Amino acid sequence: MKPIERPFKVLGIQQIAIGGPDKTRLQRLWVDMLGLEVTGTFRSERENVDEDICAMGIGPFKVEVDLMQPLDPEKKPAVHSTPLNHVGLWIDDLPVAVQWLTAQGVRFAPGGIRKGAAGFDICFLHPKSNDEFPVSGEGVLIELVQAPAEVVSAFARLAARPG
Repeated sequence: MKPIERPFKVLGIQQIAIGGPDKTRLQRLWVDMLGLEVTGTFRSERENVDEDICAMGIGPFKVEVDLMQPLDPEKKPAVHSTPLNHVGLWIDDLPVAVQWLTAQGVRFAPGGIRKGAAGFDICFLHPKSNDEFPVSGEGVLIELVQAPAEVVSAFARLAARPG
């Protein structure tokens, strides 16, 4: 099978988001026991989320771990109903990726490209396909995150290293 040529690159994991009914229970493992550092918080009525933004690793290879609880457990999105809420991927050119993926039949969640909790431009691939857009995350919510220049160059240097 011939590889598909795409006009963008997925560079690496940007984040994983873990949801639960009470983020303090998540903090016990991820912060207290595993030693992740809380680097910020984010609250959004629209997204029904109260989250702590944690970090593992350093520099451009740092991975964000978001510990999320719903503001209202009866409302959607229900950030706690799927414990592994979503995976975020660094993308070198987000607008080009969205345009190309849409043309390939990928379904995106409502909201388009917008600023995310950590300040980067983001958008989400929908976890379910439909007739108009037959390609989806097949049950997994996937966040595409515009990588800043230092992350793009760090991954390029890593890819250029021999063996």
